[in-house]
Amino acid sequence: NPIDTDKEVETTELNNGERVGVQIYPYLQKMFDAARNEGIHPIVASGYRTEQEQEEIYNDKFAAYKAEGLSDEEAKKETEYWVAIPRTSEHQLGLAVDINADGINSEGNDVYEWLEDNAHLYGFINRYPADKTDITGVANEPWHYRYVGVEAATEIHNRNICLEEYLGKAS
Repeated sequence: NPIDTDKEVETTELNNGERVGVQIYPYLQKMFDAARNEGIHPIVASGYRTEQEQEEIYNDKFAAYKAEGLSDEEAKKETEYWVAIPRTSEHQLGLAVDINADGINSEGNDVYEWLEDNAHLYGFINRYPADKTDITGVANEPWHYRYVGVEAATEIHNRNICLEEYLGKAS
């Protein structure tokens, strides 16, 4: 869905230099504190992105597929399965974060399993679950979480639906 790029997103910088929307920061911090209390050590690998940053990611992925020998049409299709078109990325809203393990105290699967069980308690949803790719049109991304608020996240989690289904936009 296209986003209004004229709207300025207020962000806060994390210790690792990534930025997130100020509106999600308190919930993200509480979630990370809870995970660490259980021996899980997540990090924000990617937070807020400008339109230009999103465009660079998109173009780099497209170029990589072209270098593999894909046609323009094939490269575009593959790129858009993995990377949001600039001006449509939830990262540009300041509401989405890619969460990975710190690589020292935790491994990726430990973090992803913890998030799957607990993220909704803090208002976050796995935006692109493996069993919903036919609805979202995006590859499974166990690291991509979006803040939607505790009430919506809990309902989405309990009903095992994706955001499109929750919003009634599933085809």
